[in-house]
Amino acid sequence: MGMAQRVEGGRGTVPGQRGQRGRAGVRLPEVPGFAAWPTAAQESPKGEGKALRGRVPRSEHARFEVGAGRPDAVAAVEESNRSRLPELAPIRVGRMTASPFAFLRGSAGLMAYDLARAPLTGIGAQICGDAHAANFGLYADARGGLVIDLNDFDETAHGPWEWDLKRLATSLVLAGREAGASEDVCAEAALDAAGAYRRTMRLLAKLPALDAWNAIADEELVSHTDARDLLGTLERVSEKARQNTSARFAAKATEPVEGDDGSVGRRFVDAPPVLRRVPDAEAAAVASSLEGYLGTLAEDRLPLIGRYAIQDVAFRVVGTGSVGLRSYVVLLLDHRGEPLVLQVKEARPSALLPHLPEAGFEAPAATHEGQRVVLGQKRMQVVSDFLLGWTRVDGLPFQVRQFRNRKGSVDPVSLTADQIDDYGRMTGALLARAHAHSADPRLIAGYCGKGDVLDTAISRFATAYADRTEADHALLVRAVKEGRVAAEVGV
Repeated sequence: MGMAQRVEGGRGTVPGQRGQRGRAGVRLPEVPGFAAWPTAAQESPKGEGKALRGRVPRSEHARFEVGAGRPDAVAAVEESNRSRLPELAPIRVGRMTASPFAFLRGSAGLMAYDLARAPLTGIGAQICGDAHAANFGLYADARGGLVIDLNDFDETAHGPWEWDLKRLATSLVLAGREAGASEDVCAEAALDAAGAYRRTMRLLAKLPALDAWNAIADEELVSHTDARDLLGTLERVSEKARQNTSARFAAKATEPVEGDDGSVGRRFVDAPPVLRRVPDAEAAAVASSLEGYLGTLAEDRLPLIGRYAIQDVAFRVVGTGSVGLRSYVVLLLDHRGEPLVLQVKEARPSALLPHLPEAGFEAPAATHEGQRVVLGQKRMQVVSDFLLGWTRVDGLPFQVRQFRNRKGSVDPVSLTADQIDDYGRMTGALLARAHAHSADPRLIAGYCGKGDVLDTAISRFATAYADRTEADHALLVRAVKEGRVAAEVGV
């Protein structure tokens, strides 16, 4: 798709265009990776986006229809469990049966199937792929300060920007319903998320490129999105996040152990089914894989990592969407015995991958799925974990990151009616900022426009898709009750 390719390249260049004139009128060659200076005859990206409304009216985004060939929801869950560790599949199903919102969290692939058959602008961006309301949160930067952004990228890919926005809006409706908010409040939260996305993209489109790249610092988010009712909640989450460290986790999850040479280290303590020790050979394979991980880090990080010794490895079950993936925690200790914990998590192909061609986007096979996740994360976040990397364990791709680096998140289900629309505005603004790092904000802003036509359409879609998700969730619950699908509840 021409427009998608234009944005994906991030260059804004057209092969064969004439060179650019320098200050003295000297023709300079176009350099790949840089934009071509626009000519008077060229249409602006904003104009391109605005013209696109004629082909894909913004009001059309309200449309959602269940096609005759849509996969059965229960079969879709079972299919997504197929390549996961079979002994953990019942835990994943149990978590998905907890609520329709939990079901949505575990069914990114099913929603991608539906979105691929909905109206599409063809404008591409690096998307999260799973931008539901619980996938935003706090984490530490390299100096220990807290930032807030999207924080889960297992499904990241180059795809339609509207997929992320529709998933976010739908999740807000479902979270609001679970919290007991009225239908009007839920619809308003989805409307506000889309409105904040649109307004933020318009703001970024007006700024110089460098200012837009770094715009909307975290301390400005509340005022930018008028989310003052969230202040108390954010302060509580921030305080909790500051204490969510490797040291705190290690203090609870490990015990002292004396080595054969009399030295004292630490090792993980079994806490099944969430945390369990692994056989020596498996631990050795994970530890050995970190040599490959070091090759993916920036060279200036190596002296820091070189001050830690590998102590132990354990298997740890992860969140709803990732349950069943191989995921390890690796305990490192420095010379004072202070811990740093790394997570080594299996990276599978994105659940969006089979559905991108239907939407007109190429879905190239990644050379390394962990690399795909890490690079996608860095393309979307303003600040990323400075120890992000990837490796292979027994031939399988894994991503590597810090574990418990002051992470914290707002539970959208716990928000009150006067907070959920604030949270919608804040997450909508964060999503726009993330997309603007890979897509030209002028193009998306030109399509979104000044009025609330798109906001209203996204809100209506979100309500309709929330209804569909509730029906899908009910089908899974029934299958569990009838014994057709195994589930372990409450884990």
